[in-house]
Amino acid sequence: MTAPPRPTREAPLAALLGIGAFANFFDALGVGSFATTTAALRLGRLMDDENIPGTLNVGHSTPAILEAVLFIVALGGLIDRPTIISMVLAGGIGAWFGAGIVSSWPRQKIQSAMAIALVVTAGFMALRMTASLSLNEGTIGLRGMALIIAIVASLVIGALTSLGIGNYAPTMAVTFPIMATSAAVILPAAAIRFYRSGRFDRRAAIAFTLGGIPAVLIAVYVVKSLPLDIMRWIIVAVLLYTSATLWKSSRN
Repeated sequence: MTAPPRPTREAPLAALLGIGAFANFFDALGVGSFATTTAALRLGRLMDDENIPGTLNVGHSTPAILEAVLFIVALGGLIDRPTIISMVLAGGIGAWFGAGIVSSWPRQKIQSAMAIALVVTAGFMALRMTASLSLNEGTIGLRGMALIIAIVASLVIGALTSLGIGNYAPTMAVTFPIMATSAAVILPAAAIRFYRSGRFDRRAAIAFTLGGIPAVLIAVYVVKSLPLDIMRWIIVAVLLYTSATLWKSSRN
């Protein structure tokens, strides 16, 4: 017997704008937006679980594109073109097909998949911190087998984005700074599929976009950097808790 949906409440517009601003502000600083948004929506009971993946992809697409443009300008064209083009295209293809599959899943299957995706996200965030990955280091060009592995990884990451895993942490674990441009393709590709299926919260998605755009500009041009390790570890803990609650709900 299928359990009834988890009760939710009408989210105040101010709260949704705040979530969009908070998530995208820290996304521009390297924390990621999907993890923080999922945790806030889930803990606040602000949205049905089955609508979370689509809302994340639709709502955060425009701020992600803005970040990519600002990032590429800041990098001054240092990224190797064959590497970035192949990885970004692979990520977009993965997102397109992944979103098409996820948008047709029932609620409990989405809950189970999101629970696993959040654990994976927490793992990549922990890897980034313990491996000392930062916005000032990493590989900007790959060749041969390393490029093939990176393309396959980008394809998988793009598909996982459809479940709300986000692509910043895992892509940075493969190669940096591809993640900025990758997000600008992966999110819109998935967003189109979710938009067509209607499996997203339109009001929340608009609020995330409106709150996210000025937050990205502030993060990039005003704040630029913050000591974020403690914040990241807190998010890792919240993600693991959120994953556990999602898994429990999917088993009921």
